[in-house]
Amino acid sequence: MSDPAQFEAVDFFTDPALIEDPYPYFDYLLSRGPVLGLPHHGVVAVSGHEEALAVYRDTGTFSSCNSVVGPYARFPVPLEGSDVGEIIDRYRDQLPMHEHMVTQDPPLHSRQRGLLMKLMTPNRLKQNEAFMWRLAERQLEEFSAGGSCEFIAEYSQPFAMLVIADLLGVPEADHQAFRGRLGRTPGGLSGQEQPLNALESLDEWFTRYVEDRRSRPREDVLTGLALARYPDGSTPDVIDVVRTATFLFAAGQETTARLLATALRLLAEVPELQDELRTRRDRIPDFIEEALRIESPVKADFRLARHDTTLAGVEIPAGTPVMLLNGAANRDPRRFDQPGEFRLGRDNVKEHIAFGRGIHTCPGASLARAEARVSLERILDRMHGIRLSEEHHGPAGARRFEYEPTYILRGLRRLHLEFEAH
Repeated sequence: MSDPAQFEAVDFFTDPALIEDPYPYFDYLLSRGPVLGLPHHGVVAVSGHEEALAVYRDTGTFSSCNSVVGPYARFPVPLEGSDVGEIIDRYRDQLPMHEHMVTQDPPLHSRQRGLLMKLMTPNRLKQNEAFMWRLAERQLEEFSAGGSCEFIAEYSQPFAMLVIADLLGVPEADHQAFRGRLGRTPGGLSGQEQPLNALESLDEWFTRYVEDRRSRPREDVLTGLALARYPDGSTPDVIDVVRTATFLFAAGQETTARLLATALRLLAEVPELQDELRTRRDRIPDFIEEALRIESPVKADFRLARHDTTLAGVEIPAGTPVMLLNGAANRDPRRFDQPGEFRLGRDNVKEHIAFGRGIHTCPGASLARAEARVSLERILDRMHGIRLSEEHHGPAGARRFEYEPTYILRGLRRLHLEFEAH
């Protein structure tokens, strides 16, 4: 689908043609204006970089209550009038994932995020990175001798999951149980598809940990998690601590596993990048940022207008679902030169919004970057001549990839690689 006329009536939320390659559609939206009302669900799409930043930063106007369900948020009463803030606040606890910080607005969001950041101290992150180096080596040892792998199942998913498990203090003796029970990353953040189930199963697991450490404190991270207090010094209920942990556990895997797969696909398709990064390890962070920009793991985020407002000259009535298209904003030609081109060393690459902005900037952004850096260092040490499997993905010029069928996330479902082991 590439004819602009075809995009006028396209339903972004159901059209499978947009799963494989959404970027022509994003270009179409940008050509019509950075803010545009769509023909389905009353959604206003924000594809411009500057305009997306404005929405992210204006929490007084735009509520995050519908962040994970977008236009499918349903209230028991109509969202009528020029200001629906009171209705949102009264009934938000009837929306999916209302108990997790991704959907919360200040001041509740500030309390929950403050609790989370107490767990992610510089010292804890340093200890966690030391674990990453050991884990990366162990994961690669499982398959590198064979000269081929399905990278997502054999490396990126288990790696991302176990890094978060370590950060939260899950004992290494339990890691394999986590890996076996959860398998692939919980899919509950992908819109309407059972958004609570995966996190509820994690709630049970972490509740046992937190209750045990509150009654029998030890010298471990789980005890720190269990005894953490809100910024005002008050003690959270057990379930609030648990939900902070489980959301980090689930959401942290989503973005990192997809980032790692994108990075390896890029390396496999452009062999000279492998040589460049192998000899210039200092360029790996820039490579990671450009990978985040060109293939943002979060394709779309959502807000709900609390009151009548205007953005880029477009009127947005109260109660309107606003769709923030990170994947489009990161290819806005007003912000990035030749945005569809992967360019190592792009001067303003850190202006991307792959991790959002404002108070809802992904709290695990620095963690994801560290996971990607460590993984790439180890992979470049152990794997040479990395290439895509033509059997699974087709020859150069006719590649075949399958992406997760969700309107929120952008990520490969499988990535088959071949390489020489070293």
